[in-house]
Amino acid sequence: MKITLLTGKIYELSSAFDFPLTVSTSLTTRRMSLRIDTKKRQAVLNLPRLCSYKKAHAFVLEHQDWIETQLAKIPPEKEFADGDTFTLFGSPVTISYLPQSLRAPYLDNGILYVGGDQTFIHRRVKDYIKKEAKKDFLRRSRLYADKLGCHISGVTIKDTTSRWGSCSTLNNINYNWRIALAPESVIEYLMAHEVSHLLHRDHSPAFWHCVKSLYPGAAMGKAWLKANGNTLYKWKGV
Repeated sequence: MKITLLTGKIYELSSAFDFPLTVSTSLTTRRMSLRIDTKKRQAVLNLPRLCSYKKAHAFVLEHQDWIETQLAKIPPEKEFADGDTFTLFGSPVTISYLPQSLRAPYLDNGILYVGGDQTFIHRRVKDYIKKEAKKDFLRRSRLYADKLGCHISGVTIKDTTSRWGSCSTLNNINYNWRIALAPESVIEYLMAHEVSHLLHRDHSPAFWHCVKSLYPGAAMGKAWLKANGNTLYKWKGV
């Protein structure tokens, strides 16, 4: 298979490696290393800038069993389907498919009713979650921003794999839609985290003090996200 360096250089590895593998190299990398990116469902090989093909191939071959074992532990992606139950903004929601309904998905007493073609249930549920997340996250973020005397230009809901949220220098905040599926403490923590960046553009002690002052339960939400955040990626994105 081919694995491509971020620099554009391509290594041709043996077809024996039939697992997804991304290769990166940099001037600061001193030795070869491997990790598993559970969000992107692939192994990541980090190489020194002048590493040879032979050494890279041998290193992957040596760790092939470990790579395959770790990749096998990642839960398969799942699409939303009739009868599925998930957590939305901290409350359980069950999907109920209504074949003849032409209405947009709507929530009633914990039941999310979805009509239209059955093959589009996943897309319609995901779009509903993203639409509701935009409103909910904007409301929460503004409440925290008001406490800091700050202004939020807008909130955007994205389907990212690298981060849960981000705050731009123009005070626009981006959130990963899957955060809507996390426990309430996680949602509040992330809102407090990103809003705190309106005042502190780094992760200094002052920043973390700000996060905790906005949401005292931040440590609990942060710990859950670190330990369990990857489970949110079982739900298929794009």
